Amino acid sequence: MPYLELTLRCREADQPRYENALEDVGALAVTLLDADVDTPNEHAILEPGVGETPLWGEIALSALFAHETDALVLLAALESFDPGLDWTQAHFRNVEDQDWERAWMDQYVPLSFGARTWIVPWNRDLPDGADVHDAAIVRLDPGLAFGSGTHPTTSLCLQWLDALAEAGELQGRAVLDFGCGSGILALAALKLGAQRAVGVDNDPQALLATHDNAERNGVGERLSVFLPADEPVSQYPIVVANILASALDALADTLAARVAPGGRIALSGILAGQEDALLDRYGTWFDALAVQQEGDWIRIDGVRSA
Repeated sequence: MPYLELTLRCREADQPRYENALEDVGALAVTLLDADVDTPNEHAILEPGVGETPLWGEIALSALFAHETDALVLLAALESFDPGLDWTQAHFRNVEDQDWERAWMDQYVPLSFGARTWIVPWNRDLPDGADVHDAAIVRLDPGLAFGSGTHPTTSLCLQWLDALAEAGELQGRAVLDFGCGSGILALAALKLGAQRAVGVDNDPQALLATHDNAERNGVGERLSVFLPADEPVSQYPIVVANILASALDALADTLAARVAPGGRIALSGILAGQEDALLDRYGTWFDALAVQQEGDWIRIDGVRSA
C-alpha cells in the first residue's frame, strides 16, 4: 500500500505541537528518531503518546498519510492549525513496495502550458498531432522532489513564464527559481530563451533532482543550484517562487531584494483567501500586482518599482 511521507526536524520542546498538528490533519502514523545519531533507526519511537517526549535535543519526525493526499493542501492545513511552527522545512516522498518513481512515469502524460511550453516524461514523445514548431520541451524526471507540472501552483508559473517568452521579456535574461523542487520552472525558462538560471531549495534531494533534470535537458552548464545559505546574493530580471504563503511572507524582504528594478516576480503556492495579505506585503516593492487563479490556488505577479 503506498503512502505519502512527510519528514522534518524539530526541537524536543516543539515535538508535541508538531505531533498534535499532524494527527489533527489525518496522519496515519508518526515516527520519532534521534536526529543526531549515526544510526537513527536503532533509536526509533513509533507513535508515542501525546506529550510523551523522548530525551533527545533534536528530533527527526516522519508522518504517513494516504497516498492520494495533496502535499501542498496538507501543508496549508498544518500551517492553519499551528502557524507558529516552521512548516517550510517539511519534505515529502512517496513510500510504497514498488518503484514508485517508475510507476509515476508510466502514468504521467505530456502536458502543455501556454503557447509553447511542454512538460514531457523523459521516456515519452509528444502526442500525435502536437505542434512541435518552436516548442519549448522540458523532459522531466522529478525524482524525489515535488514539481511535475500537474499541480495548479506549478501550472500557473509555467503559464506566466510562457507568456513572458511570448512577449519577448525572457530572451537572454537570467532567472531565479526560489524553491526549485525538481527544477521544472528553471528548466522551462531556459528552454523558453533565458540565458541562465539559478535554482535555490532547502532540500538537498531537490538540488540533486534539479541538477539531473538539467543534464537530461542539455542545459546543465546554464543552471546553478544552491542551498539558501550558499546562494550568491544577486539581482535578477525574472524571479519565480513557488512555495507556501507563510514562506512567501517570511521571505518577502529577501525575494524583493533579488528582483532588479523593473524586473518581474511571480509568487505561487497561495491558497485562495491568502492573497490579500501578500498583496499588501509585496505592494511595498512592486507595482501592477495581479492575481491569477487556477482551482483553489493563486499566483501573484508584479513589476519591481524603479
